[in-house]
Amino acid sequence: MLKQLDEMKANALQVLEGITHIKDLEAWRVHYLGKKSPLTAILRGLAELPIEERKAAGSRANETKRLLEESFLSKEQKLREAALISQAQQEAIDITLPGRPLPAGHLHPLTQTLAEICDIFQSMGFQVATGPEVEWDYYNFEALNIPAEHPARDTMSSSWVDALDDKGKRSMLLRTHTTSVSARSAASRKPPIRVIEPGKVYRYEASDATHVPMFHQVDGLAVDRGITMADLKGTLYEFARRFFGPERNVRFRVDFFPFVEPGVEMAIECLACHGSGCRLCKSSGWIEVAGAGMTHPKVLERGGIDPEVYSSFAFGFGVDRLPMLRYGIDDVRLFYGNDLRFLRQF
Repeated sequence: MLKQLDEMKANALQVLEGITHIKDLEAWRVHYLGKKSPLTAILRGLAELPIEERKAAGSRANETKRLLEESFLSKEQKLREAALISQAQQEAIDITLPGRPLPAGHLHPLTQTLAEICDIFQSMGFQVATGPEVEWDYYNFEALNIPAEHPARDTMSSSWVDALDDKGKRSMLLRTHTTSVSARSAASRKPPIRVIEPGKVYRYEASDATHVPMFHQVDGLAVDRGITMADLKGTLYEFARRFFGPERNVRFRVDFFPFVEPGVEMAIECLACHGSGCRLCKSSGWIEVAGAGMTHPKVLERGGIDPEVYSSFAFGFGVDRLPMLRYGIDDVRLFYGNDLRFLRQF
């Protein structure tokens, strides 16, 4: 029996040494230390031995059992430590590697366009001016030679605010054009004046491919001695060249605006169809982007500027249409849809 114990111990330790996985270790424990193991069978057979042999065999069997249990625990600890080290190595982070870039936001394409327009005009000597979006009727209409009975008021589709003047008439509205800031600039500044006025404007009208109830404009005003229509056309041509590139065609046509005389419209060749006609340009091949002209003498007079001494030109851009023309976008509503697939292109 002593020989059997020594052989079993040697075999068990040899097998234990070759185990590399926890699951195999549990199978070893069951085989060599479980209820049906050879060691348990030997311990149960001690009662059949003579008293002297029983003591020696019992002592050897208990010593063997204790050794195997200790060896099992030691091996289990080593395997668990090795597993932890392996897992730590797999999950290790190399702190010398650059971090993963986080998604970052950027300026909206209309905001980018406004900033670019301001940069272009500022490089030509213009200053940026702003005004209130909730505007007095006087600055939005009357100071711009649009009295109460003028038909141009009907084309503005105004959104009025519940504010009445001393005669009981509505006197405030969401401004329909940033030209109201030109009226304020004429009244608050002394010539020479060169300002541009970017901002939001509001029209009470339905949305379509080229119209939305709230959009953006940039108006400009220049007041000085000896200003002519040539100065106006030169300024707008220079802007078109810088913004759209020298290869784009520009067209001026006579138009009417109450606050300028004479008045013109500036149109850019449609990028979507290159002048052949499409939905964006309403089959004309051109898209109007600016109204302009020589500032009406009455507007200068209301601003306290003598039209006999000073002359002036003014212009106004629909900002939303400019990136449409530049990138061939056929629906202005895409700028206001918050679709990241569209906005991330800019």
